[in-house]
Amino acid sequence: MSQLDDKMALYRAEAEKLGLGIDANLLDAVTKSLGPLIYNEDSSRVSCSDNEELARVKSNFLIKKLGMEDSPELDAAIKEVCEQLGSSNRNKFRAVFYACLVKKFGKEAMYQ
Repeated sequence: MSQLDDKMALYRAEAEKLGLGIDANLLDAVTKSLGPLIYNEDSSRVSCSDNEELARVKSNFLIKKLGMEDSPELDAAIKEVCEQLGSSNRNKFRAVFYACLVKKFGKEAMYQ
């Protein structure tokens, strides 16, 4: 197995463990789109307690990548995903986090 395959299997297992109902193909596509980011311990995770990190998720992913308009709805969605992944969960993997946001906003077609 390649490192990418290992990461995709890890993320699929995490999503399944949390009962997120994310399609494996969507999760794999989001993982691939993140490129080398997934191989760094720090950048492969999202810190929900870091407001700057959450602002980057909003700006770089939701607005730039998904083409969303800046609104309070984006902040609410990020907060909802943080809660969905669990406040005590230290492994809020970026790929899983982003896949949850893609699913929430119905943007799955962008990853097909």
